Amino acid sequence: MATPLHLAPRDIADRTLITFPAEIDLSNAPVLLAEACALADERAGGRTEFILDLTRTAFLDSQGVRLLLELRRYLRQRHGALMRVAVPEEGPVRRVLTLAQTRRDVPVHNSVEEALRAREE
Repeated sequence: MATPLHLAPRDIADRTLITFPAEIDLSNAPVLLAEACALADERAGGRTEFILDLTRTAFLDSQGVRLLLELRRYLRQRHGALMRVAVPEEGPVRRVLTLAQTRRDVPVHNSVEEALRAREE
């Protein structure tokens, strides 16, 4: 399968970091979900965690929240993998995740570095 056009994956030991675009909304969420699932299927062998980098994402609507929850479920059920999200502590994306109560289902970290360290603690 060709590399997705919208997502930037990078393998780090037994984890995969997936960088998401600046906006996740109704116009691109279905494509991003399909690409993320395809990436997971390609890289799942031996992967225990997928870290989603939303540090450069400035806009996330309800379809973006749905994408995160569906991807989390897909990774857990299909690959037995954990998903973490890196998003700055301040800003609209963090507020949306808080309002949608996403944090109760998905570990949210302030940075990619914090998400990478989380398993070590």
